[in-house]
Amino acid sequence: MREFPHHYAAVATGGPDGDIQLDSGRLAALRSAAPAEFDGPGDRWSPETLVTAAVADCFVLTFRGIAGFSKLPWLALRCEASGTLDRVDRVTQFTAFSLRASLRVPAGTNVDQARRLLARAEEGCLISRSLKAHVQLVADVVVDREAYVAGVVPAA
Repeated sequence: MREFPHHYAAVATGGPDGDIQLDSGRLAALRSAAPAEFDGPGDRWSPETLVTAAVADCFVLTFRGIAGFSKLPWLALRCEASGTLDRVDRVTQFTAFSLRASLRVPAGTNVDQARRLLARAEEGCLISRSLKAHVQLVADVVVDREAYVAGVVPAA
């Protein structure tokens, strides 16, 4: 990892109508529009869906780092995120994010350790820590009996 501070840049370009184009360095361009809730088309990424996706993405990437450091074997992690946008004191803001994480691990994996690492990932996600909204995590650990941890459980 590079020394802090890190700097990120993005450019949004648009006109009075139509999509907004989002660019950032060597990344593929994205097109966004207002969500249906704000009279947009509802079939494009919006700032609201991008923020919600960033919370889910950060959770998975944070877990990946923590699990790797902790040597926890795992097969897949799915994180469904939903964000709640509301008015608080006449200001529109995200008030909560709900994460539903499903972690698939091979047989022989320490499920209690997996649960602890999922909780640490939620606590350590820099995106959700940077937002005012409350984040609630509901996590499942599913043991995959077809997969096994090499050297821990013999193959079936």
